[in-house]
Amino acid sequence: MRPAEMETQVRDHLARGDHREAAAAALRGLGPQVLGYLESLVLDPDDARDVFQAFAEELWRWLPTWRGEGSLRAWSYRLAWHAAARFQRGAWRRRRERMRTTLASRIAASVATESRAGGRRDRLRRLRQALDPEERTLLVLRLDRELPWEEVALVLSGDGAPLEPAALRKRFERLKGKLARMARDQGLVDEEG
Repeated sequence: MRPAEMETQVRDHLARGDHREAAAAALRGLGPQVLGYLESLVLDPDDARDVFQAFAEELWRWLPTWRGEGSLRAWSYRLAWHAAARFQRGAWRRRRERMRTTLASRIAASVATESRAGGRRDRLRRLRQALDPEERTLLVLRLDRELPWEEVALVLSGDGAPLEPAALRKRFERLKGKLARMARDQGLVDEEG
């Protein structure tokens, strides 16, 4: 299903007050993309699944409050970004507590099971590991997920002042240069390439 169709379906479910079906449709439609993003951001597949499960719980809980300002996809990536940030600083990470099993968790687990790492992601893993989480987010959302600059700015703005898309484009150009240098240093591309 195309993202626009999925978003329309979610909006229809929300309009009817069927929050459960809206969340399930959103998780099934966006889950594989968000999990791939989290795998590139968090890096460890088990940790990425834990963060994805936290994201799924948050989406399930907060979807009824989504006002439609920006796309559902951008809003979902923003939730995932916050879930990953909480994971990085969270005490539960050190204790490795498992989350309770709910319907959202079961859907998240099925998406995680169905999603497999692709060859492209594997080839870039070494480079991406060297990037900080915000750089990885910028790279994944713009290149892999093809989000427009305005939506990338919405995701990365967090709770602070909105970021300017033009500033993100400049940051992205610097990031591409950094990646090219890293790829050459690691022997992944020729000096001339």
